[in-house]
Amino acid sequence: MQRNPFREGMPRERSVEPCVMTIFGATGDLTRRKLVPALYNLARERMLPPGFAVVGFARRELSHEAFREEMRRAVDTFSRSRPVAPEIWSDFAKGIHYCQGDFGDRQAYGRLGVLLQQISRERNTRGNNIFYLATPPGHYESIIAALGASGLSGSPLPPWTRVIIEKPFGHDLDSARELNRRAQECLREEQIYRIDHYLGKETVQNIIVMRFANGIFEPLWNQKYIDHVQITVAEDLGMEGRGAYYDASGALRDMVQNHMMQLLCLTAMEPPVAFQADPVRNEKVKVLESIRPLEGDDVGREVVRGQYGRGHVGGRGAAGFREEQGVSPGSTTETYVAIRLFIDNWRWAGVPFLLRTGKRLPKRATEIAIQFRPVPHLLFRKEAPAIEPNVLAMRIQPDEGISLKMTSKGPGAMTLQPVVMDFRYGTSFGADPPEAYERLLLDCMAGDSTLFTRRDEVELAWRFITGILDAWSAEDAPALHIYPAGSWGPEAADRLVEKWRRV
Repeated sequence: MQRNPFREGMPRERSVEPCVMTIFGATGDLTRRKLVPALYNLARERMLPPGFAVVGFARRELSHEAFREEMRRAVDTFSRSRPVAPEIWSDFAKGIHYCQGDFGDRQAYGRLGVLLQQISRERNTRGNNIFYLATPPGHYESIIAALGASGLSGSPLPPWTRVIIEKPFGHDLDSARELNRRAQECLREEQIYRIDHYLGKETVQNIIVMRFANGIFEPLWNQKYIDHVQITVAEDLGMEGRGAYYDASGALRDMVQNHMMQLLCLTAMEPPVAFQADPVRNEKVKVLESIRPLEGDDVGREVVRGQYGRGHVGGRGAAGFREEQGVSPGSTTETYVAIRLFIDNWRWAGVPFLLRTGKRLPKRATEIAIQFRPVPHLLFRKEAPAIEPNVLAMRIQPDEGISLKMTSKGPGAMTLQPVVMDFRYGTSFGADPPEAYERLLLDCMAGDSTLFTRRDEVELAWRFITGILDAWSAEDAPALHIYPAGSWGPEAADRLVEKWRRV
């Protein structure tokens, strides 16, 4: 097998005990596109613990063999390592099983318990269980309650039980608090793994490494040297069959509350005392506590919401959001959000952070751009009346890497021009990084919750977001701006960008 240099970056040195992973919603897209392909890739890299097994739990009537065949087709289609190696799949598939049942049917959990005991005996998984909630969020509470009532909720101690909960974790602050309360009626906090797949991306983890493993950046990482920070998550796709879901959620809930707030925390947090779960999450919580609230009239000044109309993407006509399947013709759901916020602490006092995300933009790109303050004295007035500021850009996707824009003298006469120093992951390491779910699933098996979100993180992020949602639902709500599909968003967001300057 060809050596994969990224394998060394995976946490091989930690103890990963045998276990069974039960996936609720096993016939859904997340299981097919992400979870089982990720588990297969871990098997291919020999990263799974001995005896590892998968149980699919869903409503459809399927035999064990029929479910294995469906998962084989999923891996053939979606795995990053193709073609599938027959001998690896054959060994992996021996541990795949299926249990049919409704998510609220307590008898089905009895059947599941019997199956898990059988697998534990046959594969020596020692009674260790992971339950993955890959269902629509409306089923989370009933699944967790059923796990508790059936005795499957277990304990954080060996034989241990862990529960992975997918986003969205609530739809506002009150619902997030209620879901946390219900979960902790049956589970300890140490057993709950709230997953945000962005934290599993290699380039997101590298934010911490770049900041705290290189002496040249951290001394400059503050309000004395940084002018402003831009965090952008742009998508060129529209709804892709998710219109009904998206119309009920919108960009603020779907992207900002989780992914973008996590990127903000990693960019702005103080150095943790150790790269371990609680020290890292403690520092992220401090960032969330320090964000200046946006409520009432502040939302109209500091937040722009938009919705894409008809336009052109990639040279082809594109329908407007209200014309998408499953979307209400009169929908006021936002597909674009730009937020200007401030973190009120000593490190970031007065530095604007601009968060932008949108659907049907010209291209797909996720990037964190740190723009430094201009030089204090313009030495080269004649040669360059205006010198472009230095910008450190961390590209999350695509073309993962880091670039630094600097000013250099051009050849010949004294002319100043910007140049870019560029580091690309694929070029430097000679291989594509592992998928985010591969890292996060393995972390859960190892009991490492560093890259999962804690209860207080979730609630503090919702506290900030709920202030904006409340302003949008008021009678005098700020306007919803329509922007053409294929553009970079509403013109109102451009005016917000002009306020990047420090205050």
